[in-house]
Amino acid sequence: MVSAVLGSVVSLWRYPVKSMMGEELNAADVTERGLLGDRAYALIDPPTGKVASAKNPRKWEKLFDCRAAFVEPPRSGQPLPPLRITLPDGGIVSSQQRDVGQIMSRVLGREVVLGAPAPKTPSLEEYWPDMDGLAHRDTVTDEPMPPETFFDLAVIHLLTTATIDHLRELYPRGRFEVRRFRPNIVVAPASGETGFVEDGWVGRTVAIGDEVRLSITAPCPRCVMTTLPQGDLPRDPGILRTAAKHNGVNVGVYAAVLRGGTARRGDAVRLV
Repeated sequence: MVSAVLGSVVSLWRYPVKSMMGEELNAADVTERGLLGDRAYALIDPPTGKVASAKNPRKWEKLFDCRAAFVEPPRSGQPLPPLRITLPDGGIVSSQQRDVGQIMSRVLGREVVLGAPAPKTPSLEEYWPDMDGLAHRDTVTDEPMPPETFFDLAVIHLLTTATIDHLRELYPRGRFEVRRFRPNIVVAPASGETGFVEDGWVGRTVAIGDEVRLSITAPCPRCVMTTLPQGDLPRDPGILRTAAKHNGVNVGVYAAVLRGGTARRGDAVRLV
């Protein structure tokens, strides 16, 4: 039975290639693997077999200078359409080009191949800056990923505008914008609630529109990627430091898909 109205969807985001900039959507099919086409591809480091991720910016920060989008919307039950990757110099490369790996290797200064689907046991490297509140300090760790996916921990990341606004209040100098946190679903609370609103949804079921049902599983721990420059956003360690100081390094929540369907901008978001 549908109960409390939490708010409405104000934006939807898909990131076809892990750690590249993605695409904002008006609507998206949601499957048990998240938004259709999200993190469908990644660049792989052949010498190590690890997934290239901006979580280790000492190797892969230039990934943030690239943007990936599908040439047409993916459709459930059909093969994914080709990718179009916009490079830092404005050039464009297609996933169908035989030399896409060579081109991306030149851009990143390291050998890579464009990979899909994900291997059975993917992993990545994560750099932990020297900062209070983190599990490690000034070191690089090997981190496992969910089997056969290019996700970090879960298939859906949900964030509210209330959390962004609260972080701005806590650290006014910081440029807190949605794109720093790379969510899939951004929700504007209906009640005017403030603070880390979505943290209170953990353990609950959320309806997105008439079809999609999500189980909110855990807060979303943040990493060095939130501090990196992208576009006109500057490098700012204060972004992560603020999350660590005031909310246990968490910004937003993770979710699993209980029932798929189509999510649309403007959809009501409810507790069920």
